[in-house]
Amino acid sequence: MYTFDKILPATDFDGAIARTRAVLADHGFGVLTEIDVQKTMMTKLGAQIPRYTILGACNPKMALEAMRIEPRVGAMLPCNVIVRELDNGGVEVSAIDPVASMQAIDNDTLKTVAGQVRAMLSDVVKSL
Repeated sequence: MYTFDKILPATDFDGAIARTRAVLADHGFGVLTEIDVQKTMMTKLGAQIPRYTILGACNPKMALEAMRIEPRVGAMLPCNVIVRELDNGGVEVSAIDPVASMQAIDNDTLKTVAGQVRAMLSDVVKSL
């Protein structure tokens, strides 16, 4: 598995975005980027998809530690969290598993940091 997932059946999309941002902040993450994938697909391809937003979450302390260990790790940051509308009307939130995404980097110290961030993001999703 490469993500931590939770379905929020009684939450509307905008509420899920707000709740996800708040829980990320409670766990020390800021949102550096927000991509409205639905709008992008419509603008670029004329394709209609359900609402889908990517939040680029970052815990500055952990990101700095990772960059000091492996300077090019920034190519894999921030940690993406998606909020997407489901066909049944619910909303699903998924956060990347940093351990899975860092497997390509052969650095045990970095893997330790990724494990710490994994626990933090798992807690975020569980808290939603």
